[in-house]
Order: sequence, then structure tokens, then C-alpha cells
Amino acid sequence: MDALEAGRLDRDAFVARFGGVFEESPWIAAAAWERRPFAGVADLHAAMVAVVEEAPHEERLALIRAHPDLGTKARIGDESTREQAAAGLDRLTPEQYERITALTAAHRERFGIPFIVCAREHIPDTIIAAAEARAGAAPDEEERAALAEIAKIARLRLDDLLEGP
Repeated sequence: MDALEAGRLDRDAFVARFGGVFEESPWIAAAAWERRPFAGVADLHAAMVAVVEEAPHEERLALIRAHPDLGTKARIGDESTREQAAAGLDRLTPEQYERITALTAAHRERFGIPFIVCAREHIPDTIIAAAEARAGAAPDEEERAALAEIAKIARLRLDDLLEGP
């Protein structure tokens, strides 16, 4: 299926297929459906990102908070499990696990949101470096950074759904 065909789906089928592109936030797919037709994957992705950008602040925060902590041992969604495994987060050394756990806990304490990176673009050491680099950000900067990372994650998930992994 390509983006043009996706735009021909009825609303329910579209949301069923693309509702998981943004973590636990099918409302984004539902609103993006209203922006059909889509010329390609980039156009569909842009429509979904625009929905997020135009959403009220509390909905954007809810989207950010829907993401699991990196390296968590808790049960998380299949997409997140696969993405974290691709970054090696299922094979952390004890030292890496301790460092990521401490950084993500400190991040959540400071900003009230999980630390988010597009895990498929990282390995454990670069995730640690990114968390350290962003630790001193202003809250609004960190929110923008989290949403930018979420947009990257969504694009890769769309690519998987429309073009195959």
C-alpha cells in the first residue's frame, strides 16, 4: 500500500492502520485523515505532524507522556519494543542500564516527561550522550526536542507500514 491508496481508506480503516504511528495517539491519524489526499509518504507524514503542531498543549504533552522510558523492563508496545531492541536497549551492560535509568529518571523529574529519542537512529552510548546534552535544556526547548524526535519515530513507522521494513 502506498500513501495515495492509504488516503482512499475510509476513516475507520485509516485509523486502524495508522493509529499506532504516534504512540497511543490514534487521534492524530483520525485528524490527518481529514487532510487527504496524500501525494506520498512525506505528505502523509507532514499532515500528521501538522495535526500534532496544531494540537492544544495538553494533548501534545499527553502524546509525549505516552512514550515509554528507554531501556525499561516494563511491558511496552510491540513497536517500541522493536525500536528499542534495534538500538540495543535490550542488551545493555549493567553500567549502561544504570546510566540510562538514572538519566531518564532525572529527565522525568526535571521536565515531567520521558526522555525521547528516535531509538532506531542510536546505540546505547549515543542515547546516553543525547540525554546528558539535553539535561540542561529549558522546558520549552525540551518539549520541542521531544516532539521532533517523535516526528522522526513516526516517519520510520510510516515507512514500515507503507513500504515495508
